[in-house]
Amino acid sequence: MDIIEKAIVMASRAHDGQYRKRTKTPYISHPISVGLILMKAGYRDELVAAAILHDTVEDTELTLNDIEQTFGRTLSTIVEGCSEPDKSLTWDERKEHTIEFLKTAPEDIRVVSCADKLHNVQSIIRDFEHEGDQVWERFNRGKDKQEWYYRSIIKSLGFESTFPLLKELENAVEILFGDKYNL
Repeated sequence: MDIIEKAIVMASRAHDGQYRKRTKTPYISHPISVGLILMKAGYRDELVAAAILHDTVEDTELTLNDIEQTFGRTLSTIVEGCSEPDKSLTWDERKEHTIEFLKTAPEDIRVVSCADKLHNVQSIIRDFEHEGDQVWERFNRGKDKQEWYYRSIIKSLGFESTFPLLKELENAVEILFGDKYNL
């Protein structure tokens, strides 16, 4: 079994029964979509696999040790860098940590994080087109805080260097929070 297939199997089992925030969409669709974004952009299989596993440590019973035992230290380090360190912190504290961390994180972590945020924003755009402003009711923090977070993430990801996916994220954030939906 190749590394991507192994990641899909492990993530699918770990996320079994989970759904995207207040939807009926199986959660596994998100990490697989993040992996596909990286695959389409031409990134190596190890990054695609890390993208597929990026939420397992944060949102399931899997541990970094489980991932390291199956995929090695490099991949588990990328997953660790994409995971919020302490779920007991407030939303603001967790997001501020992520924003600061991504400024100087290794490029592999920044790329996977960018693809993750890109898919999140694309999903919100799709849902907004069907639900309108009701989409913001799914989030504990409303539209203004979401906008602050995603715009701050863009600045952090581009702090030291830029890469092609960052431009896609910038465009998606502008579609979601720019003039198009703020009439």
